[in-house]
Amino acid sequence: MIRIRPYKDADANTILSWCQNEKVFYQWTAGVLGNYPITQNEFSFVKAFMPFTAFDESGIIGFFTLRNPNELLDELRFGFVIVNLDRRGKGYGKAMMQLGLKFVFEIYGAKRASLGVFENNLPACYCYRAAGFHEVNIDPPETYQILGEEWICKELAADNQIFIR
Repeated sequence: MIRIRPYKDADANTILSWCQNEKVFYQWTAGVLGNYPITQNEFSFVKAFMPFTAFDESGIIGFFTLRNPNELLDELRFGFVIVNLDRRGKGYGKAMMQLGLKFVFEIYGAKRASLGVFENNLPACYCYRAAGFHEVNIDPPETYQILGEEWICKELAADNQIFIR
């Protein structure tokens, strides 16, 4: 069974080991954490947010942060979402995100959750949609210059209606 808990500094090396190349690193961070590769000390920046580690009986399986993107207390924004390489494509990311959404809506009481994902990160796009997110049209779309290319960032959101049954 997957659960989430507050992030611990001891989790950093495991989480950082999942970024084995520059492209994956920048899909994960958009360069916000610095240049590839980063150190455990540089990764400690995530403690400025609400960082969470997902785990099961076998150990750490994922990580994400939450932050409040504006002065209103009705939205939390996911960031730095990553899943253990060995667990990708098996539903672990979806389960982790659904636990995160449960926290956002039932514990925090927000009305909306949001995140950004690069359109060149198809597995993440599929995962977020499966977890209950939908695309929000932003015109013009947010773009980043990464590795000599223009990457388009899609805006996704979920509202607390997905949890009302």
